[in-house]
Amino acid sequence: MAIPRFVGLAFATLLGACTQGSPDPFAGFGPDPALPGPQTGGLPVLNARKAVGWPPGAAPVAPDGFVVTRYATLDHPRWLHVLPNGDVLAAQSSSEPKPPKGIQGIIANWLQKKAGAAQESPNRITLLRDADGDGIAEMQEVFAQDLKRPFGMALVGSDLYVALDDAVVRLPYAEGRTRAAGPPQKIFDLPGEPLNHHWTKNIIASPDGARLYAAVGSNSNIGENGMEIEAGRAAVWEFALPAGPGRVYASGLRNPVGLDFEPVTGVLWTAVNERDMIGHDLVPDYMTGLKDGGFYGWPYSYFGQHVDERVKPPRPDLVAQAIKPDYGLGSHTASLGLVFYRAEAFPERYRGGAFVGQHGSWNRRPPSGYRVAFIPFENGRPTGPPEAFLGGFLNSKDEAQGRPVGLAVDSRGALLVADDAGDAIWRVAPRPATRPVRAP
Repeated sequence: MAIPRFVGLAFATLLGACTQGSPDPFAGFGPDPALPGPQTGGLPVLNARKAVGWPPGAAPVAPDGFVVTRYATLDHPRWLHVLPNGDVLAAQSSSEPKPPKGIQGIIANWLQKKAGAAQESPNRITLLRDADGDGIAEMQEVFAQDLKRPFGMALVGSDLYVALDDAVVRLPYAEGRTRAAGPPQKIFDLPGEPLNHHWTKNIIASPDGARLYAAVGSNSNIGENGMEIEAGRAAVWEFALPAGPGRVYASGLRNPVGLDFEPVTGVLWTAVNERDMIGHDLVPDYMTGLKDGGFYGWPYSYFGQHVDERVKPPRPDLVAQAIKPDYGLGSHTASLGLVFYRAEAFPERYRGGAFVGQHGSWNRRPPSGYRVAFIPFENGRPTGPPEAFLGGFLNSKDEAQGRPVGLAVDSRGALLVADDAGDAIWRVAPRPATRPVRAP
């Protein structure tokens, strides 16, 4: 898309701004991250990293002792679900450019295209199978197609639930099948058009299969489009299976995406993308255990009861109820994927901890995210410093070779990473031990 000259000059002004955030790659992490004062009134910084893809033979970088393989090459994979027989489902979907409305719309389209986020959505789910166990899926079959931007998936018995951008549908599943046995059936409505600003909808089933939880993002940054179009949004919903009813389980969550149950306590956790445009180091994205009926501040306050003065009219009554999140994940990191490690293939220190897919910033300098982070847990709580587990998504020019999104642990205990900008699914596994060579 050609950018009008006056818009290009505005971009140059924004990109040339002299302010910077902390150079610490883990600034804004932890249970009590440093929160600087908000910066308001100036122009927002636009610093999206250009998506260039992976050169031949290149791959993300894992710690010593691990090996990374390209499990599959797919068009814009976003989310993953591992089936009981070891097959992997990959939901392929994308934001799509919309007719721009004024300067803001032109800028939004330009940013998304530059970052590799805007394209014709594939709108399908692909089944992947690694039958020979070499870490590469030699089989790729279209499991379902012509779906409306599929994202989250959950299998309950023989029912595969799929979150589209405005509904949850059910597809019949039988073990070993490579295609859905019938057409999708709509089960629950989710907030969608008009606008549908945060369209990604994730779902997870409770361990007993009795309930389905759905994460629904806001329709705005801080409610600037009016709170009436935020009804049912910025929340995690709970639905009774198989057909409802549904209710808001937790609210005040600007854009919750990743969902998983912490394995020790059984508490449902979510990864949340926080608000923009009050500074490089505000507001930290976070992950938190959810309390039934809990309110987490959006849009009136952030990270507990820090009031966002931009939101009018204020709601001190709701601010007083705002729950402080459990663990900051850095500002503008776009933390999406969340999975607790329950397997035993990785070294002991990873077991029970959380992996987080950080898609990467578009409005921070220096850029943040663009990695898979690991946060150790003990007795159901985050403990110890965070670690960069999978990196190398930015090249030496700070261009995006890929951007991690959804995460899953496969049937052999390896970590799978959906990389939408890199059109890849990566598999991270412990490096096989070498057998000592015996002397003749």
